[in-house]
Amino acid sequence: MKAVIFDLDGVICFTDKYHYLAWKKMADNIGVYFDETINNRLRGVSRMASLEIILERANRKYSQEEKEELAKYKNDYYVTLLANMSENDLSDEVRETLIALRNRGYKLAIGSSSKNTKTILKQIGLGCFFDAISDGTNITNSKPDPEVFLKAAEYLNEKPADCLVVEDALAGIEAAYRGGFKSAGLGEAREHQEVTYKLDSFKDLLNVL
Repeated sequence: MKAVIFDLDGVICFTDKYHYLAWKKMADNIGVYFDETINNRLRGVSRMASLEIILERANRKYSQEEKEELAKYKNDYYVTLLANMSENDLSDEVRETLIALRNRGYKLAIGSSSKNTKTILKQIGLGCFFDAISDGTNITNSKPDPEVFLKAAEYLNEKPADCLVVEDALAGIEAAYRGGFKSAGLGEAREHQEVTYKLDSFKDLLNVL
């Protein structure tokens, strides 16, 4: 392996609670039921695809223009919540492991469907840490499509076979597999049949690389 590509939410830091609060506020405004079980289906999924999942319970159809307004409403509120994030949202374990990987000579990148990736990284003190960032601003297909990871490998000037993807979502492991990457899974991602390494903790990366 020459490089490591990390998902952001649930791997480097945890923004699930902010996503949930923002989607919940939007759903409540239009009278659509939304709970944490539905929210779990949104992990690793793009904003518009997430909205489609939520609107499965809507009692009417929404136009594309209306959907874009709803997505914007959710994101605007989400961004205000991100202002609460700080370097305290980056655990010592993640920080120390990233530094250790850097010292071992690995190229490091982010591969996230989020369009707020750069904002989040800046908030937690990693704004300039990674060699490349591939996120929702430069892709058209969300996971399980491998595009976000393929773009990250391209930015790093490395072949997928030489990159390890670190994910916590099943869709992320599926994307890595489809793209020809080896993968390391945390949480539910450990259960994907195609995951290469099952991690009990983030620091376990130091044992597989």
